[in-house]
Amino acid sequence: MSGLSATSKKAMSVSASRDPASMLIVSTRKDGLGGRLLAMANAKALADRLGYRFGFTWSDRKITDEGSHTVDVVQNIFSSDFIERHWLGEKIKAANFRVLGDAAFTPSDLAAIAGRQSGWICNQFNAVDFFRDDGAEPVRRSDALRSFGFAPAVRQALEAAGKCPFPGPMAALHLRSGDIVHGSNRRRLIFADKVIPSTLGKAIVSELSLKGLTTLLIGQDRAMLDYLQTETGAMRTDDFGAGEFEEDETLRAFFEMALMASCEQIHAGKSIYAELASVLSAVPCTYVDALFSRARATEIILGEVQAHGSHYGPLECAFAYQWTFLTLEDEIKPAQARELLGKAQALDPENEAYGLKMAVAHYREGDPESGEAILESLMKTQWGARSKLPLPMLDIMTNLFGGWLALARDFDVFFAAAKAGHPYAMACSAYIMHEVLGEKSSAVETAARLVKMEPANPIFREIRRRVRWGKKPKTGRLAKAIWRLRRIKGHWL
Repeated sequence: MSGLSATSKKAMSVSASRDPASMLIVSTRKDGLGGRLLAMANAKALADRLGYRFGFTWSDRKITDEGSHTVDVVQNIFSSDFIERHWLGEKIKAANFRVLGDAAFTPSDLAAIAGRQSGWICNQFNAVDFFRDDGAEPVRRSDALRSFGFAPAVRQALEAAGKCPFPGPMAALHLRSGDIVHGSNRRRLIFADKVIPSTLGKAIVSELSLKGLTTLLIGQDRAMLDYLQTETGAMRTDDFGAGEFEEDETLRAFFEMALMASCEQIHAGKSIYAELASVLSAVPCTYVDALFSRARATEIILGEVQAHGSHYGPLECAFAYQWTFLTLEDEIKPAQARELLGKAQALDPENEAYGLKMAVAHYREGDPESGEAILESLMKTQWGARSKLPLPMLDIMTNLFGGWLALARDFDVFFAAAKAGHPYAMACSAYIMHEVLGEKSSAVETAARLVKMEPANPIFREIRRRVRWGKKPKTGRLAKAIWRLRRIKGHWL
């Protein structure tokens, strides 16, 4: 499938005054299946309301990220007719579009600038919340999602879920794990609220049972789900035929999403997959707070790990401690924080985020020597493994993921320790100033002080070189060439 023709695309980019039907609202997300579909539902809902055209980008190559974000090719997700009408190919020229969803807008706002662009990119999950149309019915994402033309196999999976007879009133419990519990995103500390810890599952099933609801368990960790089913009597999607889609995880995902949407309640973390099921069914997603206070939830989680942790696996238990720490971080003392982080680190020693947070707790408590010891150990271990920047620990500090920085709230702690003359806090501070804040002069000054303190330290010397080069330009061949020359020269300094 080729999507819209080259002639059609060229016509769309003409910046002359046009009727609304020639304008585009497009979704261009590149993340997981749920995220793409939810953004598309927002974009199509707005396009349908305004009389604009809807379009989307999607790769025609299967994409797998750590086995947790598999996105099938466009032809296996959507029907040929839907692709022909709406697919724009793998990417579009973003410069021709404005962005919707970062400020309130009305139909007249869009009409006023319609002649100056090809359309609007709509990728935010809550984009319709910014739409203002006084007196009109709310924009219905559910109708837009249901209007998607899915491929025959996907339609069959959705229809199969819709025909499943439940034994009585059901509540879905989505125990997402994947990359946030088992993959690289467990190091980011910013996605934990997408997940209900599996160690809270028994208590949730019990609470739902008191309300007369049977729980449907949905998740990725089969062994953990088996254990919870055995302990609680909850049901699994396999009990309703999910095993028929075992050979195709995309079809299984659609089947389970539709099964979740058939339940009377949906209990989940802030998972986009669960929200998509909520949009499909108009059944709202309910988070932990609806059943337990945060304090009570953490008590239950810690008690379950202590009593039955061996049944969940080390990374599930490590995440339980991570979730508890992040939930209580503003309320507990540094010593309590270190205790939780230490238990998580013992179960997941490869996760340097726990060490970084433990160092912060030491600095906050007035024990910079212990904080320095942790940072020094991390830096030297990671430098020995790769001998170049960015070290993984520095990457966690300075790289945006999902628009968030894992340690942003702790930057002032590193800066204060750096000001007090602690070298490894200074190394982190110089890198943060350079990579995040764009304060090159401060970064260069801090790095110079650092090397003066330990002139033979290769890590400190490399950080000084890095901040002297400046950040690599994202565009411009000449600018990139000059940056490379500066970098080569820097290696001789």
